[in-house]
Amino acid sequence: MADARRIGTQFVDAFNAHDEARIRALTAENAVIEAPGDVRFEGRDAVTGYAMTWLNAFSDSRITIHGEIVEGDWIAQRFTFEGTHDGVLAGPAGEIAPTQKQLSGRGVQVLRVEGDAVAETQLYFDQVQVMTQLGLMPEPAQPAAV
Repeated sequence: MADARRIGTQFVDAFNAHDEARIRALTAENAVIEAPGDVRFEGRDAVTGYAMTWLNAFSDSRITIHGEIVEGDWIAQRFTFEGTHDGVLAGPAGEIAPTQKQLSGRGVQVLRVEGDAVAETQLYFDQVQVMTQLGLMPEPAQPAAV
């Protein structure tokens, strides 16, 4: 059985180091990622490319893990992604030019590990929170004071 906790930790460490070679090495050849916005990529290169899209758009980005649940070959990680949007972010609706704004967003990723690599990733985050913090959507209305 794969050591999901070890591989999950190594993957987050590689992401935080912005180490494309390590991210690629920790991604299975047949890897799949699904993310908000009907995003789905298949294969090591495409999945690694998705991670690099975020790292290139937020050059100081970092993930902080707040909790994990491990069951067999699966690990679920609750995290915060933080960084400055100082590069182009490719999204489902097209490219988003740098806004120079800070992003601090919560998310969950569920990883399935095969051997020493991540074979499947289900990524969940609030797209409205991301777009609002980047100044691309208005702030949500607040209830009137009584």
